[in-house]
Amino acid sequence: MEQSQNKTNLSSEEIARYARHISLPEIGIKGQEKLKASSVACIGTGGLGSPLLIYLAAAGIGRIGIVDFDVVEYSNLQRQIIHTTNSIGLLKTDSAKQHIIKINPSCQVDLYNQKLTNSNALEILTNYDIICDCSDNFPTRYLINDACLILNKPSIYASIERFEGQVSVFNLKKDSPNYRDLIPTPPPKELIPSCSEAGVIGILPGIIGTIQATEVIKIITNIGHPLNGRLLVFNALKMRFKELTLKSNPENRNIQKLIDYKSFCSEVTVKNEMDCAIKSISIKELKILLKQSSKDILLIDVRNLNEHNKYSIPGSRLIPLNTIESGEAINEIKNLTAKKNLYVFCKSGQRSLRALKHLNQFGIRGINIDGGIEAWNNE
Repeated sequence: MEQSQNKTNLSSEEIARYARHISLPEIGIKGQEKLKASSVACIGTGGLGSPLLIYLAAAGIGRIGIVDFDVVEYSNLQRQIIHTTNSIGLLKTDSAKQHIIKINPSCQVDLYNQKLTNSNALEILTNYDIICDCSDNFPTRYLINDACLILNKPSIYASIERFEGQVSVFNLKKDSPNYRDLIPTPPPKELIPSCSEAGVIGILPGIIGTIQATEVIKIITNIGHPLNGRLLVFNALKMRFKELTLKSNPENRNIQKLIDYKSFCSEVTVKNEMDCAIKSISIKELKILLKQSSKDILLIDVRNLNEHNKYSIPGSRLIPLNTIESGEAINEIKNLTAKKNLYVFCKSGQRSLRALKHLNQFGIRGINIDGGIEAWNNE
């Protein structure tokens, strides 16, 4: 039953706490009541989950569910701002709850100290109005997406890497896109560097996680224009946002049950028609070529700066994969390969294959070095 304008289920303390929300005509008393009556589940209490949970609690979300099985480590503190030095060794869920209660004691916090799996996802997520994907791996992202499709729940997706992040709203309406429209099939695991390998600037998850929280509040209060059918991409180095349009494919909504997502993601093979078109060379063959005609060879290392500085093939030039995929390094490589034969390597030969596939789109042909720097060192 709708509250009259003269009555509210907000206490005098809550009216004072949320005064700046209530003074916004778009939110007002009714909007704040919606926030209090709402429930949000957050999958992951790391870089993205930290700012998201802090702002949801401060905004007055009545019930928050946190799903995570990890413990707080020193390397988390650079970006996971909901945890402190005193939290080291604690479960991330416990650490997050302590922080949330300090911000807003009236917020109900449900803890799920476990990994989200296909056997527990539907049972956990059915209890919440909106699901926030703050995970850091493909199996969990597909699991969250499919569970939300089955349960008909909107999800707020985000991901981060190095200096770039992205956010979108999935499954908001019947014809809304979902994660499978963004990434229909998972990329091979070997092509995706981990956070520890690729790195991430600490402030980035704060920006992206806060945008996630903004979308949650907009959807609950029914204001503004959520990122439905839109992917917002942020580049911290350039300090630029760009927006991509996402189209819904009805076939990607036909999810009847959850599957084994770890197997689903590992079944994807690297080989396809384009892979087969890319030539490769062994380390032994490369060493022979370098002895015979090193002046005609351009060696490009597509790993990151830290990896390159530790060890690399002598005479190689560092051009990280992300600068190739962003288009930043394309002209440089075109100029460098005008009179030289291109050979590309990484740690094991997978990121270099990914780089060559991208360069092929610009008419740049090269040869992949099988086994990468690992094979070079072994040889």
